[in-house]
Amino acid sequence: MKNRLLGGHVSAAGGLKNAIINGAAIGANAIQIFGASPRQWNVKGVEGKGVDEYKEALGKSDIEAVYLHAAYLVNLATGDNELFDKSVDNLAAHYEIASAIGADGIVFHIGSSKDEDRQKVIKGIASGMKEVLKRVKTDKTKLIMENSSGGGGKIGDSLDDIGDIYKEVGSKRIGVCIDTAHIFESGVLDFEKKSLKDFFDRFDREIGLDNLELFHINDSKTDFGSFSDRHENLGQGKIGLEKLGNLAALKKLQGKPWILEVPGFDGSGPDKKNINILKSLFGL
Repeated sequence: MKNRLLGGHVSAAGGLKNAIINGAAIGANAIQIFGASPRQWNVKGVEGKGVDEYKEALGKSDIEAVYLHAAYLVNLATGDNELFDKSVDNLAAHYEIASAIGADGIVFHIGSSKDEDRQKVIKGIASGMKEVLKRVKTDKTKLIMENSSGGGGKIGDSLDDIGDIYKEVGSKRIGVCIDTAHIFESGVLDFEKKSLKDFFDRFDREIGLDNLELFHINDSKTDFGSFSDRHENLGQGKIGLEKLGNLAALKKLQGKPWILEVPGFDGSGPDKKNINILKSLFGL
């Protein structure tokens, strides 16, 4: 695919090696998976045999990038000490799995807060991330913040939030994931050409484009500035293919993995039809 890393979130049910099979089935060369249940606090680690089988399947495939997604339960922005501690434990456990299989990174949702003292919240999030980094020793696998759709006290909808957390943690082991639906729904980016240029110029100044690890590519079921996190298949939502094409045309972003998290035209998640539409944005 001419050095384009394009793919989607696929199932690893029945064994990690199945993620490679499922990724190949939709024509992906980059995938995202859950290493453990995204809806449970308890985390079951990966076994040696399963890791070996996964790595063997990966080596025989065309898949060049693998990311994990952390549990949805994680909330590092919370002021509840018990929830914060459970979030750190859970995120670290998922991160250990990502490291064990040699994944490129693990993406997590920062969380939400009712505290109006923004600087206190930012410092709390950074302290949680630092603890996770301390527990998991890896040079390859990055800990990656995902932007939010905003609303409900969610942290990470703005470049200010992401940039301040990034600077507060101060580690080369962290990165950023931009979700197209979230950034549209948060009212931050409308995907017009000038808006895109201005946003990523600022991103480069404040965080550095080298630290933009990947995109979650989704159309949005809801309007610009809706603060409602609802993903849609490519071309069927409020962003549309023309505006997603504006993103694809930005040369400074070439080489970044594009990972679909769409519902799928058959309702079963990222599929070959969405992958083909994704490729068409690059003229492939």
